[in-house]
Amino acid sequence: MIYEKLPVVLLSTLASEKKQTTNSAIASCILTNREEVSRMGIAELAERCHVGTGSISRFCRDVGFRDFSELKQLLSDTSFHFEEIKAEDDRMKADLWVERVSDSMKQAEMSMDLSKIRELCLDIRSFEKVSAYGMLKAETAAVCLQADLLMMGKNIHTSVAYAEQTEQILSAGKDELIIIFSYTGSYFNYQNFRLKEKHLVLPKIWMICGKGAEKPWFADEMITFDSDGSQISHPFQLQTAAGIIVQIYADLCGSGQ
Repeated sequence: MIYEKLPVVLLSTLASEKKQTTNSAIASCILTNREEVSRMGIAELAERCHVGTGSISRFCRDVGFRDFSELKQLLSDTSFHFEEIKAEDDRMKADLWVERVSDSMKQAEMSMDLSKIRELCLDIRSFEKVSAYGMLKAETAAVCLQADLLMMGKNIHTSVAYAEQTEQILSAGKDELIIIFSYTGSYFNYQNFRLKEKHLVLPKIWMICGKGAEKPWFADEMITFDSDGSQISHPFQLQTAAGIIVQIYADLCGSGQ
């Protein structure tokens, strides 16, 4: 997995909550003091965050953990790793980064099935209720898709917070279209969805992932692309997919098909 559940969930909480909220304060404390918090009990963490133990328990549920025990386990198991490009100087480092990104975008474009993307565009046009989601950097592709479709008169929904995404997907009906951007295809692998998979049969679900991702039994369609599985490539490959979707959608709407 490019980014594990813990940083994804906590960073999405920080990105979507106001700075002064209790959940934001708790998430910030955990990320800033990961090793120390991994050795704390719930009462000690509550004291550190200047909240009650009930607030810690609610935070765990709000962001998608079963309970405080799962949070503690993830703190012990999760590895935080940044993928750095090694180079002799800053110009070479910058050049290599741009080259990697450019190559990955071309790789995604050349390996995607454009006929499947056109099928997705037909669904986007025909469904009145459309939502697009992704976790952490993958959410940027959903936001790009939302903004570009809005310019063409198609309003779709998205949400930065993973907990809100979960709630909205699980409450979606059969008249709704859900688009998931997930580089590794792991979006639905967490406890929130595994316990409630029957709810995911109702909406039509498209997933956009790197090749090798397994399609969940309840997902209807999947668009895949070749990838090197790196941190550097993945947001740009997903945004490439989003950009191609809106270009084909624009053609579809303009041609009257």
